[in-house]
Amino acid sequence: MKEKDKYLKIVEWSEEDQCYIGSIPGWMGKCCHGDDEVKVYSKLIKILDEWILVYKKEGMKLPKPTNKKYSGKFVLRTGSDLHKVLTVRALNEGDSLNNYVVKKLNKIVSDS
Repeated sequence: MKEKDKYLKIVEWSEEDQCYIGSIPGWMGKCCHGDDEVKVYSKLIKILDEWILVYKKEGMKLPKPTNKKYSGKFVLRTGSDLHKVLTVRALNEGDSLNNYVVKKLNKIVSDS
């Protein structure tokens, strides 16, 4: 595996900028853009390669990669009032709190 393969690379459409934007979470924010998604990804890889060379040349430690494996679980503190509201809504839909919240989160993600 090459060093660059350890980093999450994101190319996404920006409504605000009306173009594709490339970034590497945890290291580089928005660092390249363009009208062609594939070309932006290629630019992003080139920028990453260049920065890896700079870090190595300067003897600097590379940022920790963010492409870890995810368990699918995380703890969310909501406060007792929101917890109660969500539980009641889940019960009204005949669902568990967990399934209800996962469905709502999936909807938010798919709508964005």
